[in-house]
Amino acid sequence: MSAADKFQQAVADRHQYAQEWKKRTGGKVVGYLCTYVPEEIFYAAGMLPVRIIGSHEPESVTSPYVFGMFCSYCRDCLAQGLQGRYDYLDGVSTAHCCVHSYQTFDSWKRHIPAEYFYYVSMPQLIKSRGAQRSMLSEIEVLKERVETDLGLSISSPQVEQAMKVYDRNRSLMRRVYELRRLDNPPITGAQCMNMVIASQIMDKQEHSQLVEELLKDLEAHSPKRETGVRLMVAGHTDSVDVISVIEGLGTTVVADDLCFGSRYFWNTTPDDNDLFVAMARRYLERPPCPMKDLHGVRLRPRYLLEMAKDFGVQGAILIRQQFCDPHEYDMPAVKRMLEENGIPSIDLEQDITIPLGQLRTRVEAHLELVQQEIA
Repeated sequence: MSAADKFQQAVADRHQYAQEWKKRTGGKVVGYLCTYVPEEIFYAAGMLPVRIIGSHEPESVTSPYVFGMFCSYCRDCLAQGLQGRYDYLDGVSTAHCCVHSYQTFDSWKRHIPAEYFYYVSMPQLIKSRGAQRSMLSEIEVLKERVETDLGLSISSPQVEQAMKVYDRNRSLMRRVYELRRLDNPPITGAQCMNMVIASQIMDKQEHSQLVEELLKDLEAHSPKRETGVRLMVAGHTDSVDVISVIEGLGTTVVADDLCFGSRYFWNTTPDDNDLFVAMARRYLERPPCPMKDLHGVRLRPRYLLEMAKDFGVQGAILIRQQFCDPHEYDMPAVKRMLEENGIPSIDLEQDITIPLGQLRTRVEAHLELVQQEIA
């Protein structure tokens, strides 16, 4: 089985993986909803952090707990907890994000048993003068909470080692992404997304070994498909099937800005004499999600334009969950920036109840426009 196939299997069997890890190591597993959670603290304590994600299946159990106008992604995550699929979690964590995500965490805390719950008050104004001090304080409080809850001491060498493990994993995935700049990329967007989601589920050292295997495979074999139109997907989707549908139309997603893609791992920890300051800076300086880019000079439109240029993008698909206010606010500025620079884009709304066939039809129409632009 190739490394790419192993990533796909890990995503499909994510609950089994975590349960087997727990039996094998005797360690604890903590689930997290937001990627602004400083996972390294949990990893330093010998825990396995796993991303809580949905099943992409219609559900009917969340209506007593969260509003029906909450995005389907958050409701799907909560449904998995209510249905007992995450019963193996010892703790659950999230960071300050959108209202829908926080209410999912709050409902989980109230109605789904777990030993520990950790809320990280990640600064909203990441560019403000006090953001680093605030983030540093939250990391220190999280460390103290984990130590108290688990009855152990997390040493500086343990934190430093965890940071090295995470940064190695980020750097390896970045190397895979750099191959997508090539005229004929050796990997598809769907395969990349499986790799990144698997990194949010697996032990980072085990995942890094597979990424190294993948890099060897990619360097040794020529692509078996035509690249077609080079697309960027930005916004929010946790569905590999969505990317597969897009690429099934004779395209290749060569770049992405997704919470389940590049945004998760793009930057490594900067050099700093203080470990926790370095960690705080890394989370503040990572490519921001729309929720952290609402004030002052916007970072995301220019950042996405530069990414599109770097990866030779010919068209963009801006995808968001239905009822997602932060992404809905974000997309007009991003769309305007891209189109003013000759990159046609389309705004797609996603919901697990919307058939993929409808998405395919809209993408096909967009591709006709892109092909006219580049002809």
